[in-house]
Amino acid sequence: MKGRNARFGQGHGKGDEDAVMSAINTTPLVDVMLVLLIIFLITVPVVTQTVKMALPKESNIPTQTKPENIVLGVDTGNTIYWNTTPVKTQEELLARLVKEAKKDPQPEVHIRGDLGAKYSPIGRIVLAVQQAGIVKIAFITEPPPRN
Repeated sequence: MKGRNARFGQGHGKGDEDAVMSAINTTPLVDVMLVLLIIFLITVPVVTQTVKMALPKESNIPTQTKPENIVLGVDTGNTIYWNTTPVKTQEELLARLVKEAKKDPQPEVHIRGDLGAKYSPIGRIVLAVQQAGIVKIAFITEPPPRN
């Protein structure tokens, strides 16, 4: 019997027991991972809910300076300027805008805000433009530097 086992490579020596279990069967692990991947791919679109919107594309339109345009600016001291003249009160700003709104065609309002300015004076300008009935309003910015 000893010769028969040696011929088929089934020896029961001490060194042979370690050699039998040297490989790990990874097939069940791969099967489980594929099932988890499929479940993940199916559930992700269900979990992420968004409202479909057409978002605006970035565009840089050069400013067309026309003499009838109104340029309002806000500096770091939160002073509102009509072109280069400071506007003292909100009522003065509104009165001047109402006067300009009656022109045909209506002028555009271009708002220039300093980077260090607070939002409140800019918000007051937008409110005054809306109350005056001027339709076209634009914010003048500098494009970021190209790398």
